[in-house]
Amino acid sequence: MEMEARYAALRRATEEVAAVDAHAHNLVDTASAFPFLRCFSEAEGDALALAPHSLSFKRSLRDIAALYNCEASLDKVEEFRRAEGLKSIGSKCFQAANISAILIDDGITFDKMLDLESHKAFAPVVGRVLRIERLAETIINDESFSGSSWTLDSFTESYVAKLTQIVALKSIAAYRSGLEISPNVSKTDAEDGLRKELTGPRPFRITNKNLIDYIFTISLGMAVSFNLPVQIHTGFGDKDLDLRKCNPLHLRAVLEDERFANCQIVLLHASYPFSKEASYLASVYSQVYLDFGLAIPKLSVHGMTSSVKELLELAPIKKVMFSTDGYAFPETYHLGAKRARDVVYRVLAAACEEGDLTIQEAIEAVEDIFRRNALRLYKLNVTNGPINHETSIACDSVSLSSAAEDVLFVRIIWNDASGQHRCRVVPAGRFYQITRNKGVGLTFAAMGMTSFCDGPADGTNLTGVGEIRLVPDMPTLMRLPWSRREEMVMADMQIRPGEAWEYCPRNALRKVTKVLLDEFNVTMKAGFENEFFLRRKLVSNGVEQWVPYDNTNYCSTSAFDGASSILQEVYSSLKASDIVVEQLHAESGKGQFEIALKYILCTLAADKLMYAREVIKSVARKHGLLATFLPKPDLNDIGSGSHVHLSLWENDQNVFMGSSKDNFHGMSKTGEQFLAGVYHHLPSIMAFTAPHPNSYDRIQPNTWSGAYLCWGKENREAPLRTACPPGVPLDLVSNFEIKSFDACANPHLGLAAIVAAGIDGLRRGLKLPEPIESNPADYASKLKRVPQNLQESVESLSADKVMHELIGDKLVTAAIAIRKAEIDHYAKNPGAFNDLIHRY
Repeated sequence: MEMEARYAALRRATEEVAAVDAHAHNLVDTASAFPFLRCFSEAEGDALALAPHSLSFKRSLRDIAALYNCEASLDKVEEFRRAEGLKSIGSKCFQAANISAILIDDGITFDKMLDLESHKAFAPVVGRVLRIERLAETIINDESFSGSSWTLDSFTESYVAKLTQIVALKSIAAYRSGLEISPNVSKTDAEDGLRKELTGPRPFRITNKNLIDYIFTISLGMAVSFNLPVQIHTGFGDKDLDLRKCNPLHLRAVLEDERFANCQIVLLHASYPFSKEASYLASVYSQVYLDFGLAIPKLSVHGMTSSVKELLELAPIKKVMFSTDGYAFPETYHLGAKRARDVVYRVLAAACEEGDLTIQEAIEAVEDIFRRNALRLYKLNVTNGPINHETSIACDSVSLSSAAEDVLFVRIIWNDASGQHRCRVVPAGRFYQITRNKGVGLTFAAMGMTSFCDGPADGTNLTGVGEIRLVPDMPTLMRLPWSRREEMVMADMQIRPGEAWEYCPRNALRKVTKVLLDEFNVTMKAGFENEFFLRRKLVSNGVEQWVPYDNTNYCSTSAFDGASSILQEVYSSLKASDIVVEQLHAESGKGQFEIALKYILCTLAADKLMYAREVIKSVARKHGLLATFLPKPDLNDIGSGSHVHLSLWENDQNVFMGSSKDNFHGMSKTGEQFLAGVYHHLPSIMAFTAPHPNSYDRIQPNTWSGAYLCWGKENREAPLRTACPPGVPLDLVSNFEIKSFDACANPHLGLAAIVAAGIDGLRRGLKLPEPIESNPADYASKLKRVPQNLQESVESLSADKVMHELIGDKLVTAAIAIRKAEIDHYAKNPGAFNDLIHRY
């Protein structure tokens, strides 16, 4: 009693924290044939009959009977369940469990299983965990894979297309071939494995190790791309697995693979009986996290306590998470939560007694283990207060980044084909109830709009008839650093949830990067430079003007000093948004600045570029200024670009860079062929990367904007520049820069055009001409100009079959129609350029 009194605050914290259940399974209807005795054991068949004689059964039955206030016998508990019904017992169990969110792996099927939506009657937030082997089996068991037309590529394409609307992936490779995964299984071996599987009877479960390892590896790659955690079954389970192969130490090859260094891996079930091994892995690998569901409540009290203690012996508290592993019956959720709270209290109180923790540190650990770690890892948004189960999801949600503040609005962001940032705003309560899963409606016409008219351009084949869904891509969700009661999230354009619209720019980029990866095992990384002008408002004689913030020159110390407070806030906001700034400085124009971002996977780089612009514009607005990214807001001053640096990677190695044996002006053969494709298609690419008539006012000789069709090493007058930054041997180059890219471009479409061109270069083995090593203007009589106006770029794109094929004919056709409308409008209305500082 003395100890209980000493740790009363800790006990209260463990009982009251609104837990996030990070791993569970679907409930079943009360009419299900799934035996209630399975609530207490992993056993089946004859072995299940002896479950009532286990320690955990006797304890758990008493816990349930106490909740239901009935006799502690299996018959009486089942009688109570039948009389009350699922809604009543579910409410009792979940209210007692105090669970604020459930992440459900729906890859295990039960008789009369409830769908995910039904679980929202019991918890405010429900997320889906996608079981990768189950998804693969669903695809291969489909009749369409029974014919001769299947390939590993078609399987992979179907597989990747279904990785949407989820909070995490999960693997049960432990049940199939064990955890000794080979991260380097060849595509040939995987194809052979798929062929062998297809020769068997249907439906079947995948057992071929090569195919399992391949699926596991591509899933980890997709998890890195989409910033999704991956849960992995480790340790004990039912008799279907070989426990010897379920030790998480077998994952060392995967954990050591640099491709997956940033893939957050969650070892489930306390890895019991390998809890010490799991704790060790979490202590030495930054990407490893631990979850103790199933071990609690299935073990004895001693077993549960010792497992959690072993997890915490080495693992950081910030990496250990609660889950119930609840399934089929609401009682499993109640038992998991009840015993977890008791065990965590016991372990942390003992740690306080032994001097490892103070009481306050133990209370903080409770919040981390039951709530904060999962919120952070799975990027969830749930309330911090008590749960009202009578109103389903009536409560508004708040972001994990500030549980004490309410979020009012969520901005759903997209970028149209004219490069304009747009958003639909949804109240947070509705967003987390409905919109996050189902999206919001948007007219077809939205992807046909121009910079001068919010209506579709002629020839886009897009009208006000027809609607798509703007579906939030939840891994991109972030709190607005400049408006703490709002969040924003990138949107995918889908015909219906899970089915991409062919005009979606983000999907266009994903599609071509997948071709690059599938055909050449290469990914592209991108780092953008953001040039922009700061303007301040001046009202003279009732006329509003936006004048330069200052009149200083390139890299001016006084310019930076004058704008330092603004740039500090921009930097802090970018950092809070997980956007890495590499450098910033004053540029040559009046009131012009540049912020360069770190290179990352190109699909992520495009998203983060949009967020960076949102940050810069919003912080400037907060200071009474206007930030404009328009390419040429003042025809008498220098222009602004959004130059992008690009590199090619294979197995975490830069394969754009040459070597002692493979070197063409510092590039590898792969690098040269890819860049040759970009060089060959540059006029067409510019219809995406320099898509506005104003773009061509910037691209002039002797302005470092790339006016002549050429390339050169460290030649800033060339539109394509290979770069040798510090640390790279002088005879090599690490990346190339495209100068003819500006902020009127939709970044996803711009990058998609570059990747498409590079694919063509690799497919055809194209070669580059010799580099230009001085000012291209000196060779004006010999060199072609890049397109000198948008019309020339559009003509090139119209005739470019590669762009039509790889990006999609309908999307390219719409882009061309928008460009033609822009050309016509601004030729007739040159003064309309003045309004564009508010649009870009």
